Amino acid sequence: MDVRDWRRWLRPGMSVKRWFVLLGFGVILSSLALAMGLAWAYRSTSFPDAISGVVRKSTLQFLPHPYREGILLAVGILAFGYGLWRLSISVIKPLMDLIDSDLPLIDLLHNNRFGVAESKQIRVVAIGGGTGLSTLLRGLKNRKEFDITAIVTVADDGGSTGRIRKEFDIPAPGDIRNCIVALAEDESIVARLFDYRFDKEGSTLQGHSFGNLFITALSQVTGSFEEAVIESAKVLASRGRVFPSTLDTIDLCAEMEDGRTLCGESAIGHSYGRIRQMHLQHADGSPISESAVYEPALAALQSADLIVLGPGSLYTSVVPNLLFASIRRVIGLSTAPVVYVCNVATQPGETDHFEAADHISEVMKYLGDATLSHALVNNNRAVEDAIKTGVPVEAVIDEGLDELGQAVKILSRDLVSDANPLRHDPVKLANALFELASNPQEAENRTVRAVEQPSYSAAER
Repeated sequence: MDVRDWRRWLRPGMSVKRWFVLLGFGVILSSLALAMGLAWAYRSTSFPDAISGVVRKSTLQFLPHPYREGILLAVGILAFGYGLWRLSISVIKPLMDLIDSDLPLIDLLHNNRFGVAESKQIRVVAIGGGTGLSTLLRGLKNRKEFDITAIVTVADDGGSTGRIRKEFDIPAPGDIRNCIVALAEDESIVARLFDYRFDKEGSTLQGHSFGNLFITALSQVTGSFEEAVIESAKVLASRGRVFPSTLDTIDLCAEMEDGRTLCGESAIGHSYGRIRQMHLQHADGSPISESAVYEPALAALQSADLIVLGPGSLYTSVVPNLLFASIRRVIGLSTAPVVYVCNVATQPGETDHFEAADHISEVMKYLGDATLSHALVNNNRAVEDAIKTGVPVEAVIDEGLDELGQAVKILSRDLVSDANPLRHDPVKLANALFELASNPQEAENRTVRAVEQPSYSAAER
């Protein structure tokens, strides 16, 4: 059995771990009771001389104490495991023979719990937030080869999301909503309703998105933000899963090169200064613990065939998820390709004057020991022509990368929308990622660039 299949048995929601734990607990209690009873019987019973020798040998009294218990424990575990295995075969095999399916038991249980996944799907996990991630998801959902999971940052503190977060003390719902809508099977009236924003001047609802209000109301009805996200995805029939990176209410903070410390996505996105270092904290200023990461998000990363970072705002969409040590650790242990989708243009106030090399080096800096294997960079020069005079953005294309070295493979592709070259094209993105996931060698042969871990950060450029 593949290692990832073993992990699937332990996936949250499989309803397996709790019963294994309960079974083990029951066996331990029963064994203790039996041992106590036998010890009592042995001490209170006088055995005839004819059988006392047999009793001594059968209870291994000729061995010192640590060894006799160890031998009995080992034999007991082997007997229990083998008996449970043979019993499951005797009981389950006849039932499996009656089912018209060649799928192994883990797949049948997984499909029963989480729905039927199409065969030979590529398990892709996309990490980010904002409009960049939702653009990517719109492309991925149209390729049936992908089994999609999105891990979304919940540190947004602006607009409707910020007001809801503050008043109801829940994670920011805005980017979650965008991803759920992006994964909806079709742009139905319900999907459009989720994106609707109240705009009547002076109204108490002004600026609020209906989808944000819906998720908030569900979180109050169910008592769980997690359940609200799951049910919202069901309402829209989303093709994939959307997970928050954490269920805690968190703030994103940046230490600036000029000595300032800014907290809040909205403030950082308009900082107009070089960022030295990012960190997360709870809304009350306390540090984030290791256990804060949403467990199903980690489980998705563990079983991923492809991990995608971005596209989206570098410091306020991509990096926040990488500030969790457990996310970096799981990415580092994964054997899946880890690809960063570089933005096609700079973002005013956040990545002014950044080149592709700056974006890549910053992602590598925050990933730490978690290796970035590929970077997907736009090579369509139409983005340069689309920038009007006086607009404070610059094109980010596959230039200036030779200075960086040889560990991260650069995939140069046409990634921009023909209608708006300042935005990624969802279909082009999905096609490029499918090429990488299904035939990495061929995808790499189409590029002539490779970079290694840079020795500087973007702030030093």
